[in-house]
Amino acid sequence: MSDGEIQAAGGVVVDDRDGTVLVVHRPRYDDWSLPKGHVDPGETFEQAALREVFEETGVRCQLHEELEPARYAVNGRPKIVRWWRMSVVEETDDHDDEVDEVMWVPAEDALALLAYEHDRALVRQVAGG
Repeated sequence: MSDGEIQAAGGVVVDDRDGTVLVVHRPRYDDWSLPKGHVDPGETFEQAALREVFEETGVRCQLHEELEPARYAVNGRPKIVRWWRMSVVEETDDHDDEVDEVMWVPAEDALALLAYEHDRALVRQVAGG
């Protein structure tokens, strides 16, 4: 971690069968977002992205291309979130309590639900619209 930079990673999980996108509701923030979380010590961004998506959604994924990172400040500290397009390897019913709802939605619905413009831009990027 460089100069106190907060590092996180996540995924835009797309169901290859129907093009739906996986979104999560976080009660702590009362928002809809794409699954993501902090990089643990000794972990790569890629490992963190896969782990966080699984922890928040119960979906094991495969990484594909890296997408545009998000950069912003949290309480005055710089934060980077690196993103990947992901596809489903296995779905389970387990997810952690940071998320109270996990939902597959068409890309258009995701654009309406997602709270953050960068998340919407990522969905537009992977959905080709």
